Amino acid sequence: MDTFVTGAAGFLGAALTRELLARGQRVTALVRSEARARQRLATLVQQHGARLGFLEWDLNRIAVPELPAGITQVIHAASQASPRFYGPDPVGTALPNCIGTAALLEAATRAKVQKFLFVSSSEVYGAVSSDQALKETDLGPLDPATQRACYAESKRMGEALCVAWHAQHGLPTYIVRPFHTYGPGLTREDGRVFADFAFAVAEGRPIVMTSDGSARRAFCYVDDAVAGLLTVLDKGQPATPYNLANPDAELSVRELAELLVSLYPGSRLEQRPPPGGYLASPFNRLIPDISRLRALGWQPTISAAEGFRRFIEHIRAHPR
Repeated sequence: MDTFVTGAAGFLGAALTRELLARGQRVTALVRSEARARQRLATLVQQHGARLGFLEWDLNRIAVPELPAGITQVIHAASQASPRFYGPDPVGTALPNCIGTAALLEAATRAKVQKFLFVSSSEVYGAVSSDQALKETDLGPLDPATQRACYAESKRMGEALCVAWHAQHGLPTYIVRPFHTYGPGLTREDGRVFADFAFAVAEGRPIVMTSDGSARRAFCYVDDAVAGLLTVLDKGQPATPYNLANPDAELSVRELAELLVSLYPGSRLEQRPPPGGYLASPFNRLIPDISRLRALGWQPTISAAEGFRRFIEHIRAHPR
């Protein structure tokens, strides 16, 4: 099996690449800078160099890349996922999810690949009720005339393109909507609150909360997320979205901070005013119904306490 992975130097893309290589597959990684990607994936290059190749390409380009010979499936995971980057780079956030997706779908069609997986987002749900778990059909309105919409609207368009390509060209496309995924591979610069909290604890700094902490999220450890993504690719229905999250690990932002303090008693929590420039989420509770993915045989197994402990210990073992 030869797999083409976009965003392979990013958080989910790198985790997927690592797992695919561990399964004995050959992977071609689409990256914007091969030099930076080889540095970030140095361990994988050293361990699996003969089965790991690179294609340097920018999915902001309005052009169609040519896939290497023998590619049988494509995983499109290239996307900026943190609101920290939506503000300064809305164009670079939007284009890989829409123009880039169209280019990859066309490349996959020309290469006659067997499967195409689009890594979407829970942001596609828009303004929805927080009273019940979200099914894949529970979409709400989304204002496109806001800067934060560069991410959610482009993910919606990416999904629509996948459905269209499947209907018109017969390309088997698969759609997964991850919610809040965390773990080794997230960077200090990520900017999302769960990453900030983990790095603060690992580095002996106070946990800084800049909101009232009431927003509730379902946190999914990266190993569970990778297993879920590959389950959809292996067993899912084409042109059908699947929620990917761990609703058993639902916590408010404040509860997450308190959990980390309980796991690492030397930590402390501080309340500060919000920083400028961060585009906050309008959703107070974003919890999914994952019965569609569970029906394929996938089940999240790692609790929030265990997952964040693993994440923090990884940060401490790999300081920068």
